[in-house]
Formats: sequence, C-alpha cells, structure tokens
Amino acid sequence: MRIDAYSQISQIYQTTKKTKVQSAGKVAATKDEVHISNMGRDYQIAKQAVAQASDIRKERVAAIKAGMEAGTYQVSNRSFAEKLMEEYDKSVTF
Repeated sequence: MRIDAYSQISQIYQTTKKTKVQSAGKVAATKDEVHISNMGRDYQIAKQAVAQASDIRKERVAAIKAGMEAGTYQVSNRSFAEKLMEEYDKSVTF
C-alpha cells in the first residue's frame, strides 16, 4: 500500500483544505422558506378529509347483517372467486 498515493488523492479532492468558519458575532442573513402550491394545499385538505371519514359504511354493514340474520344473504361464488384472484394478483410480484 502506498501512503503517498493517499496524499495525492487528498490533494485532488482537497480534503485537507481548511474551511472558513464564520465568527459567532456575525449571523448569516439567509432564511429557509417553503412554498406549497395550490395543488399541494388541495391534496393536503383532501387527505385530511379522507383521514376523518370512517372506513366502514355503516348502512352497507347493516344491510348485510340483516340479510345474514334473516338467512337471505347470499354470496356469488363467481364474484367471490374474482375478488379473491384480484387480491392475489396484487400481492404476487414476479
């Protein structure tokens, strides 16, 4: 291993160069700013509305529950199989 090669590389990348440090009395006048577009604001409002909405459709659940209790609720095997395959396709990656 050549040590002199390290010093040549550090010279190229100037890793040993001293950086200028700003004195404590002087404060930089730069200020960070963030600008949110109208589309970003709309997205944020929509996201909050969705977060506040219930994930469960109570009227749909009540109708299914009533059908199950009455013994009249029936599930199509074809519909069930199609939805099962859709979910399977989403989860499988090749």
